[in-house]
Amino acid sequence: MFPGLPIYASQDLVHWKQIGNGLYSPSQLSLKKSCTNLHPQTSGAIMLATGGTPGAAGISQNFIISCQDIYAGNWSDPVYFDFQGIDPSLFFSDDGKAYICGSAGPGPMTKIHLFEVDIKTGEKLTDEKKIWDGTGGIYPEGPHIYVKDGWYYLVISERGTHEDHMITMARAKSIWGPYEECPKNPILTARGTGEYVQYTGHCEAFQDVEGGWWGVCLGVRKYGEGRFVMGRETFLTSGRWEEGGWLELDLVKINPEAIVKKDDDVAKLIAADGLDYLYIRDVELQRYKFSQRFQHPEFSDNWKAVTLTTSSTDLSHPESSPTFVGKRRRILTGTSSVTLRAKELSTHPKVKAGLAIYKDEHRYLRIFYDTSDQALVVELINNAKNISQSSKVAIEITGDIELRIEYMEKDYQLVYRHGNGKAETLPRRDTLEMTGPDFVGPVIGVFAVSEGDDVQVDFSDLSIT
Repeated sequence: MFPGLPIYASQDLVHWKQIGNGLYSPSQLSLKKSCTNLHPQTSGAIMLATGGTPGAAGISQNFIISCQDIYAGNWSDPVYFDFQGIDPSLFFSDDGKAYICGSAGPGPMTKIHLFEVDIKTGEKLTDEKKIWDGTGGIYPEGPHIYVKDGWYYLVISERGTHEDHMITMARAKSIWGPYEECPKNPILTARGTGEYVQYTGHCEAFQDVEGGWWGVCLGVRKYGEGRFVMGRETFLTSGRWEEGGWLELDLVKINPEAIVKKDDDVAKLIAADGLDYLYIRDVELQRYKFSQRFQHPEFSDNWKAVTLTTSSTDLSHPESSPTFVGKRRRILTGTSSVTLRAKELSTHPKVKAGLAIYKDEHRYLRIFYDTSDQALVVELINNAKNISQSSKVAIEITGDIELRIEYMEKDYQLVYRHGNGKAETLPRRDTLEMTGPDFVGPVIGVFAVSEGDDVQVDFSDLSIT
């Protein structure tokens, strides 16, 4: 488990061995200063991006991690190399040399640079050389090099990661260039289309065992009025090599027609024990105790009960780690729920505990019990849109409180049930209140915060989909 800002956890098919997270320890990388910054745009919107502590802009720390057995999970500490830029990509040539190709800063008019590297020490073995400017779009980035039929093919993304995002291509007879541009660039983009999947970019191309070609890229499901509640997701699209030697990729669809599913070939996703649980920044693992394991019918193994030890750090803190554990929202329409042992908290006057949808310290929606007011509270915070809303329902503690968040593409429905009473439905919240120019989707989980002494908070029947 990676003790840091929520990141994608590694999952694999049940027919294969489990692969863990490459970064799993604060000794490898501390995320204490991985705050999320607000960046005003010319459109008036606010973009949110995790770029580190303000004032550290322009300092890049790129590194390589490695292991002898990818299934053992014994990854090395980072080996840093000198490159002022982003999106470095490793390329291994047939003669045993290793190269790093990346987007050299500063932006937005970055350039694609290349150099040979010693992957064991991080030492540069050649001078860094610019090999392509891209086609003229801002932020040429995310480069990958492939060799096919005697050509070195360079695939990159351009024009930022939102409305104008696109994938372009160039090729050369030498890895150092000169690179000629594909006459049909961009080879993939959703800009100017009415496609449901937008912002496609950052593509990796690969060939399957039957000789077919595919592209794996990032994109968002964009729905009416600018909603893309799942953030950037990974999509698969089909491709082919045209006459003349250029790759062509199809527009990204939710259900690509070229993919044929056979019932006996479909395996459910499963993660190694606890691997898909996420924390915020440099977690204190002693504050989390899991028990009552059960098998979810659709996803990975879950721990049905968890005891959290509160901290004084709330979800809004930009650097410290609040007591929060959750999972990425993985389906568009679903439900997450938990039972809070609220009666056991009645002797603690300053505790907040419940269920939350968390995007970053600036944006979260949560439903929780506040012992100070003896009330159930719904709170929605979005600093990028100047939203700070809170409502309370007084509750006399007689038993447990069941909390549930139902989510759709357009809105969130919050529900609670106290003791043996009936389920109470609260007003729906528009997903636009949590949507904005950003990069990642929400994490859903449980949290516990208190003033003063640490308090143990028990949750049961935890289900996150």
